[in-house]
Amino acid sequence: MVTSTLRKLAPGLIAAFAAVAVSLLVHSVVPMLPAMTIAVVLGIAAVNLPGTSQLCQGPWRAGLNFAGKHMMRVGIVFLGLKLSLGDIMDLGWLSVGLVVAVVLLSFAGTYALGKLFRLDGDMPLLIATGFSICGASAIGAMAAVRGTKHEDTVLPVALVTLCGTLAIGVLPLLMGPLGLTPLQFGQWVGAGVHDVGQVVAAAQTAGPVALAAAVVIKLTRVVMLAPMVGVAGGLERRRHTRTLAREQAEHLASGQPASTVAGPAPKFPPVVPLFVVGFLLMATLRTTGWLPETAIEAGALAQDIALGAALFGLGSSVRIRELLATGMRATAMALCAWVLIAALAFAAVHLMAG
Repeated sequence: MVTSTLRKLAPGLIAAFAAVAVSLLVHSVVPMLPAMTIAVVLGIAAVNLPGTSQLCQGPWRAGLNFAGKHMMRVGIVFLGLKLSLGDIMDLGWLSVGLVVAVVLLSFAGTYALGKLFRLDGDMPLLIATGFSICGASAIGAMAAVRGTKHEDTVLPVALVTLCGTLAIGVLPLLMGPLGLTPLQFGQWVGAGVHDVGQVVAAAQTAGPVALAAAVVIKLTRVVMLAPMVGVAGGLERRRHTRTLAREQAEHLASGQPASTVAGPAPKFPPVVPLFVVGFLLMATLRTTGWLPETAIEAGALAQDIALGAALFGLGSSVRIRELLATGMRATAMALCAWVLIAALAFAAVHLMAG
């Protein structure tokens, strides 16, 4: 049984890990290109090019779907090793409060835009989570507590990759016209760009001061992943409970015997998934200072490999023809959200300076 499952998953997983190797190699040669963005692009290319398209839809599919779901969760756990709560507290309460406010306002504004553009299902929630917190990692975590289907996470991940890639090219061009110092530019990038890799790629163009500020502020946003997912999990559990109670009440009102009401115990979504607990434990471990630098570097590499494989798997589900046919409204909404978050982050930077 296990052997047959591994045999089924192996072709797709091998393709995903090979794509990660290529992504890391390209990133080492061209540091401006984040490895995670490259992994998504390779996945999209693989499913849309002749030859590999048939492989992605055939023998690779099971392994790619496994990578997109399970390797994402492994990557989120190792993401915790990048967090040092001490660095975040060194920002000061005002800066931390402003970053939290940006996250909450970005989430609310993006979710409202999703509803305004009449996006279906969980898409407004997933896009809002990814844009406001930490890109594809946050989308994967929120999808887990909502019980969202794997295929419904594909478009949100593609959009967060698109807008984050735009930020890498556009924001450095605005530093001069907006009169930002390197410190302010780093703060702006950290507060307004979605994925950690995209933040690094955009901020490093302004030097080490900008990069340091951007990373600390970005990781402050990442801390919001656990409470946001926890709240969503609690609300989802309450919704399931209410739905079950209503169904039971309707069942009894129909005059059927009470003995027929009881059924198998319902399966509730977790309030906080196990991998988010792992993320918090890793962050706590990093904060203690007990880990040697080699262990932290190994964790960062493990995160890159796991998230890269997951993003390649998700990217391999994005068919350009279908995206153009069904995703233009979502793309327009995402671009509006990108502008909104950049404006909120810009305002926060000036309040920090004041």
